[in-house]
Amino acid sequence: QVQLVESGGGLVQAGGSLRLSCAASGRTFSSYAMGWFRQAPGKEREFVAAITWSGGMTYYADSVKGRFTISRDNAKNTVYLQMNSLKPEDTAVYYCAASTYYSGKDSGKYNYWGQGTQVTVSS
Repeated sequence: QVQLVESGGGLVQAGGSLRLSCAASGRTFSSYAMGWFRQAPGKEREFVAAITWSGGMTYYADSVKGRFTISRDNAKNTVYLQMNSLKPEDTAVYYCAASTYYSGKDSGKYNYWGQGTQVTVSS
């Protein structure tokens, strides 16, 4: 079992940057693939980025490719999402998720979820 706690959200102007963190409990964090998802008001939850357990492979939604970077520090049990060149359409609640076997865009294949952190980008 792993518990996930996101932080780093907030209000930022368009073009600005934020770095989200997701701290995981448990000693087996390094065995989990991790993902970031987001959900805007009135919309379905969507995939943002994912990273394999070793950090060797990363995946991004087309909408954030080139602007967002996912990374992890297994020694600190933490995964990050660096968000640059933010746009108003990036406004959403951002969730991190952990999977024991999958590092892709299908939210149904992630076993554990955090509570989310709000990101608001003003125009």
